[in-house]
Amino acid sequence: LEKSSFFSGKLISKYAQFKDPKSSFSVFHQVSPTANVYQWNSVIRALTHNGLFTKVLGFYGKMRKLDVLPDKCTFPSVINSCAALVDIEMGQVVHENVLKMGLGSDLYIGNALVDMYARFGCMDEALKMFDGMPERDVVSWNSLISGYSANGYWVEALEFYSMSRMEGIMPDSFTVSSVLPACGGLVNVKEGELLHCLVEKIGLHGDVVVSNGLLSMYFKFNRLVEARRIFDEMVIRDTVSWNTLICGYSQMELFKESIELFMLMVNRFKPDLLTITTVLRACGHLRDLEFGKFVHEYMKKGGFQSDVTADNILIDMYAKCDDLLASREVFDRMMCKDSVSWNSMINCYIQHLNYDEVLKLAMIMKVDMKVDSVTCVMLLSVSTQLADKELGKEIHCDIIKLGFDSDVIVNNSMVDMYAKCGLINDSLKVFENMKTHDRVTWNTIVAACVQSGDFTLGLRMINQMRTEGVMPDAATVLGILPMCSFFASKRQGKEIHGCIFRFGFETDVPTGNALIEMYSKCGSLKNSIQVFGRMKVRDVVTWTAMISAYGMYGEGGKALRAFEDMKATGVVPDHVTFVAIIYACSHSGLVEEGLACFDQMQKDYNLKPRIEHYACVVDLLSRSGLITKAEDFINSMPLKPDASIWGSLLSACRSSGNILVAERVAERILEQKSNDTGYYVLASNVHAILGKWDKVRMIRKSIRARGLKKDPGCSWIEIKRRLYVFGTGDKFFEQFEEVNKLLGIISGLMAKEGYVADLRYVLHDVEEDEKRDMLCGHSERLAIAFGLLNTEPGTPLQIMKNLRVCGDCHTVTKYISMIMQREILVRDANRFHLFKDGTCSCGDHW
Repeated sequence: LEKSSFFSGKLISKYAQFKDPKSSFSVFHQVSPTANVYQWNSVIRALTHNGLFTKVLGFYGKMRKLDVLPDKCTFPSVINSCAALVDIEMGQVVHENVLKMGLGSDLYIGNALVDMYARFGCMDEALKMFDGMPERDVVSWNSLISGYSANGYWVEALEFYSMSRMEGIMPDSFTVSSVLPACGGLVNVKEGELLHCLVEKIGLHGDVVVSNGLLSMYFKFNRLVEARRIFDEMVIRDTVSWNTLICGYSQMELFKESIELFMLMVNRFKPDLLTITTVLRACGHLRDLEFGKFVHEYMKKGGFQSDVTADNILIDMYAKCDDLLASREVFDRMMCKDSVSWNSMINCYIQHLNYDEVLKLAMIMKVDMKVDSVTCVMLLSVSTQLADKELGKEIHCDIIKLGFDSDVIVNNSMVDMYAKCGLINDSLKVFENMKTHDRVTWNTIVAACVQSGDFTLGLRMINQMRTEGVMPDAATVLGILPMCSFFASKRQGKEIHGCIFRFGFETDVPTGNALIEMYSKCGSLKNSIQVFGRMKVRDVVTWTAMISAYGMYGEGGKALRAFEDMKATGVVPDHVTFVAIIYACSHSGLVEEGLACFDQMQKDYNLKPRIEHYACVVDLLSRSGLITKAEDFINSMPLKPDASIWGSLLSACRSSGNILVAERVAERILEQKSNDTGYYVLASNVHAILGKWDKVRMIRKSIRARGLKKDPGCSWIEIKRRLYVFGTGDKFFEQFEEVNKLLGIISGLMAKEGYVADLRYVLHDVEEDEKRDMLCGHSERLAIAFGLLNTEPGTPLQIMKNLRVCGDCHTVTKYISMIMQREILVRDANRFHLFKDGTCSCGDHW
């Protein structure tokens, strides 16, 4: 019977079922050459069932050469093979053969063609084929729906599912398993729940593939309870069920639970590599080195063939668990490394601040394989961290050679790198050469402008960003608000606040914190309090910003109350909070309260005081006239006092007139050799008060020799949306003559009230008349006079100054507020002063 077409065909099919395609071949060769299409169909089907799709197309080709005419049973298997091999060209040829033979209306061939085009991703062709079918069954609909779902066309998948229901098609397990990913992808909870009800109704819940689909869908809905219930009720579970559950928990950042499930799984099922890698990721997130090593050992003992992806995850896991040596061991033993392997290892060294190894590894990588854009971004981050502009320029050259200079992410990193290396012009050059700017680009260049102190350019960039129609995000807002703070531009700050409401950023805690700071620095404590009051979530930065705001306005009592409220709500103060509260006490003369906070910091919160805390305490004591106590405190410090400590004491000595201590402290400051010009200027000023002009000249010469520059004093005022800036001794501004004349009139009125100029604040070796003229030329007086001339009588004035207000100007402003009946708010380098009716809110503690 070996030549019997019936028996040989049955034998070929039976061997295929036993996964023995060689025996199927053997039987076919016994009967070949044959013109019997049944035998050809049998061997083609056998090959298809065993996944030998290339051989299927080979047999189909031989069949055509031998002029054996295919029939309607031949084509489904051939079409399926084309689909499996994603051989579009051959698929189209076979489709043409079908049409030539007049078999285009056959249901099974039509279903196979719809499925083939869907697998090619050619959904237009699949739909065209589907629409042309004279007869359709559930398989036809399933082929189209699964095609749309598999290619990510989830809306269309649901639409065609709905159409199939209207056509009266009863869904099967394949339909459901195709539609469930679409519900999950669209997060269409309602449709997903309806589908779940249908599954229960028609009894498909016992199908493991359907249950796995439901499990995955509920995880995409973030419905953990429902997902776990489905898993627990599953009669049959496979590896996919466990993987879906373990991966789902991990994706929801329930890493501990994910690991516990893995331990349950290994008692019943052998996990696969997906399970292993998911658990390794969880170990990395939990920084659980012990369990990570256990899973790694389980991999080795279980005979898992670790692929490149698994090794990359191992490198990352060990790095996150701070075992850099183990990361390197995994990396070194890898037979095949991809760019992710190299980048993962480089990133490990970056995380551990081992920049020398980063650069060594990058050099080896350049030899072994081509560096990619991710590597370039990481290397740029190293040059940024090291502020190494030469390294940055070298990487920039490599980027141009490798052709990554058109990559937006790489360019954004270069803009940031140059800015943080102090090369703002190079940063701007990269920005200008970029063909496209995304939101990150704009945020980076705005931050670069803020960092370089060029706030005017920063505001221009913001306007340009808006002109180009780029929508700001929370990061943009956080970049803009410090600029408003610097210029004290309350109007612009309010405009940005309006944008924050429009874009829905008002619930963002960092944005709220930045608004509190912005309003406090723009002279509107009331607005800061309002923003604080509306915030539903407050962190330690929120409370610290509010305490600092109260301190800037001399509201020490309110700052202390806010500090107590903060502790009562369970927010734990940090180092910055204690700087803010001691500073607030210092500027309100609350000596005992400030010292109590300093003690509380150590006793109650176990926070070791830093140099800035000691500086605040020295300032607290000095500002209240306790010079001797402040000096004793400095001598008892466990840390070596720096220029900031001595500067606080010297400033107070100068204000209180304690010249003996001032002279001694001035010498201490000069010994520090600080790079902050302000401390040298302070020491120079003390010697100027003492009339030691030789010493003054020596200090000024030393400043020049060290390449340091004294910040020139300047003040500014905003009137009718325009900013007017005045420098000390400035004679070239609008209305100079009118301002000078008004100051002369005010001087006469002040003299009648008993004002006598304090010439100690003129730090030049000149005659007394010239000293008086110099005092009149101080920038804040010019700004105040200009404001008086250009605003309505009785209107409050707001003046900003970049340096500390001098004692004589402080006195003069008190007189002006009384004589001109104006409220004058002055922000200097330290705090706000509200002058009203001849008094200042600082109580002379500034």
